[in-house]
Amino acid sequence: MRLGDRHYDLTSRPLVMGILNRTPDSFYDRGSYWDLDGFFRRAERLVSEGADLLDIGGVKAGPGPEVTEVEELDRVVEAIAALRQRFETPLSVDTWRASVARAAYRVGAVVGNDISGFADPDYLPAAAQAGATVVATHIRLAPRVADPNPHYDDVVAEVGEFLAERARRAEEAGVARDRVVLDAGLDLGKTAAHSLTLLRASDRLVAQGYPVLLSASNKTFLGKLLDLEIDQRHTASLAAAALGVTLGCRIVRAHDVLGTRRVCDVIAAILEAAPDRDDIVTEMVPR
Repeated sequence: MRLGDRHYDLTSRPLVMGILNRTPDSFYDRGSYWDLDGFFRRAERLVSEGADLLDIGGVKAGPGPEVTEVEELDRVVEAIAALRQRFETPLSVDTWRASVARAAYRVGAVVGNDISGFADPDYLPAAAQAGATVVATHIRLAPRVADPNPHYDDVVAEVGEFLAERARRAEEAGVARDRVVLDAGLDLGKTAAHSLTLLRASDRLVAQGYPVLLSASNKTFLGKLLDLEIDQRHTASLAAAALGVTLGCRIVRAHDVLGTRRVCDVIAAILEAAPDRDDIVTEMVPR
C-alpha cells in the first residue's frame, strides 16, 4: 500500500490509525479535543504511542446538528496544515465531501477516508488528481441518516459486492490499486449482529485483494454484545482489533493507539516467526 510517497509492506505488520476528532459532539470524546491546543496535545500523544497515521474528522457520522461545508472546512483544514508542520506521520481526512478532501490534500493529507462510499461524484477525481489513497466504506443509506432497521439477505456478500464495485470505481477514476482500501463499515447501517458477522468474516473481504481497514473502536455493536457503556468498551475494542488483524485486516482505526499498537505488534511477531503463516492463522482462529 502507498500513503503519499511512502510504501508499506502489510504482509504481517498492521498499521494503527489514530482517531482525531475536531467535533464538539463526537460519540466517544464528546468534544474533548475541540479546542486546538487540546487537539494538538492529543495528536502528539497518539504519535508518541505509535500511530502510523492520523485520521482527522470534522463531522461525526451519526445524526446531529447540520455542519455546513464552510464549517467543516474551518474545522479540519487549518488543523491538518498545522499537523503537517508538526509531524511526519501521514494524515487522513475523514470526510465525504470532495471539496473538503481536496482542500485537505492541498495542505498535506494523503488519505481520504469516506464513509459514504464515494457518494460525492467529485471525490474520486479529486483523490486521483492529488495522488491520494482512498478508503471505500460500506454504508446502507448515508452519513448522518438514522437507519434503525437495516435488512440484508446476506450481509457479508452484499457488503463485499458493494465494496468491490467501489474499488473498481476508484481504479477507473485513476486511483492506483495500491491506494485503495476497503472498510466494512461496522455500525453504519448495521445491527450489532450484522457488525459481528462482518467482523468474523473479515478474511472474506481481505480475499478481494485490497488492504482492509477495521474500525471497531468503542462502537455500539461491542456495547450491545456485552452491555457496556461507551467508556467501558476498551478491552472489547482491543479484542475486536486482535481478531480482525488475525483475519487479515491491516489498518486498525483506534482511539487507544498504545493498546492497539501492542496488539498489532504481538500478532505481527507471531506471524513473522511462523514457518507457515497460513497454518498458524488457521490455528489462531478456530473455525
